[in-house]
Amino acid sequence: MIQRRLIPTYIFLAIVSLISVFPFYWMIMAATNNYVDVSKGKLTFGTYAAENFRNLISQQPLGLAMKNSFIYAISVTVICLFICSLAGYGFEVYHDKWKDKLFSVLLLAMMIPQVATMIPLFRMFSKAGLLNTVLAFFLPMISTPFMIMMFRQNSRAFPVDIVEAARIDGLSEIKIFFQMYMPVMKSTYAAAAVITFMNAWNAYLWPKVCMTDGKSLNMVMLIANMTGGYKIDYGMIMMGVLFCSIPTLVIFFVLQKQFAEGITGAVK
Repeated sequence: MIQRRLIPTYIFLAIVSLISVFPFYWMIMAATNNYVDVSKGKLTFGTYAAENFRNLISQQPLGLAMKNSFIYAISVTVICLFICSLAGYGFEVYHDKWKDKLFSVLLLAMMIPQVATMIPLFRMFSKAGLLNTVLAFFLPMISTPFMIMMFRQNSRAFPVDIVEAARIDGLSEIKIFFQMYMPVMKSTYAAAAVITFMNAWNAYLWPKVCMTDGKSLNMVMLIANMTGGYKIDYGMIMMGVLFCSIPTLVIFFVLQKQFAEGITGAVK
């Protein structure tokens, strides 16, 4: 039986939950209606889902954008997890008097907004001839101060005695990292994978700058391009947004438990 003093708390949580879920509900409803019903604010299922899907695949390069988004997001996620976990492991396990000072300088990079580095990065990649390539997309994203800090903080729960015992047994540093550190820190890897994949999948500003070729657009750029013109088909746009949201939702729900453990720093 619910205590009376908790009733206001549950009512507040229910209202907040409804507010949080409503945009996702409205997106699904809008994807099944035409642009007239969406403009009128219709909040029930419609009969235009198949038509919106046909318009989307016939008027927009949906397959190309999905393929590019998967290539970009998976490449960034895999490489970022390896580099940032290696850096976080090194900052925590190896001892050096300059380690903390270097880490403090690294954290200062978190205070620099992305737009401040946009023009220098564009000039660098333009001179290197890397525009409209996968390298141009993921090189600025494969190592972030936040991910390095996250792996270092969670590495503090990693039992250092295991490393010392492995060194005595003659295990190399590389094998210690791959065979002992990575399996133990799997929850942290899961949490970092969710965050990195979602950031890479939803990236818009930097891809818009470095991907000037139409063959390099991702899903977010595709949806942004659909909002131009004199007539905006909101039903088709919401169908595109629905397709863009599905991969990140699947990744999050599959790794939901590991994500919660990794965020709280749990180590098994």
